[in-house]
Amino acid sequence: MKTTIQLEELGMLILSIFLFSQLHFAWWWFLVWILAPDISMLGYALNNKIGAISYNLFHHKAVAIMVYIFGCFWHNENIQFSGLILFGHASMDRIMGYGLKYFTGFKHTHLGDL
Repeated sequence: MKTTIQLEELGMLILSIFLFSQLHFAWWWFLVWILAPDISMLGYALNNKIGAISYNLFHHKAVAIMVYIFGCFWHNENIQFSGLILFGHASMDRIMGYGLKYFTGFKHTHLGDL
């Protein structure tokens, strides 16, 4: 099952790269910003609950898709780019086994314990 999930997530990462290629940005922007959603881990400096909420907000694919669609609706490539970065980053994390976090701690995810 793990391999199936990883392949599915790889497909979604490739989709985010393809959709990014439709925007008018240089390729290096994707590489520079792909790790930016990890800033959300700073919430763990306060406590596990705030850390999990901030992490999950930046790593939830529904949020990423809504941001992207909002950007499409408003014809704003910067917002579309933000949604694609969130989506691609979440897929990349899930390939590596990092899932959405529970309030019990960073290592407790919806994909199992790290």
